[in-house]
Amino acid sequence: MGPSPGDLLTIDGRASVQFAGDRALTFRVVSVPDLPTYHGWIWLSGYVLDHRGLATAKREVYVQLAGLRPALPPTPHPRRTARRAVRAG
Repeated sequence: MGPSPGDLLTIDGRASVQFAGDRALTFRVVSVPDLPTYHGWIWLSGYVLDHRGLATAKREVYVQLAGLRPALPPTPHPRRTARRAVRAG
């Protein structure tokens, strides 16, 4: 069974040489197009996520199923709130 919409994946050199090293992606699957592929390969459509979990680009990728790994969800950073300076009277 392959990936499904909503899955969060790490796509790196194990999935395809084009994603090796610093070109690895954290990828949120939106759809799995029904396109012809070679055995063991798959097309995925989705969003590349940054370290905060925000979508930075929409992509279609062609990867090996055996090289896909689940990604850990990004850890949200607490929001900083502006502090108002208090003046001494």
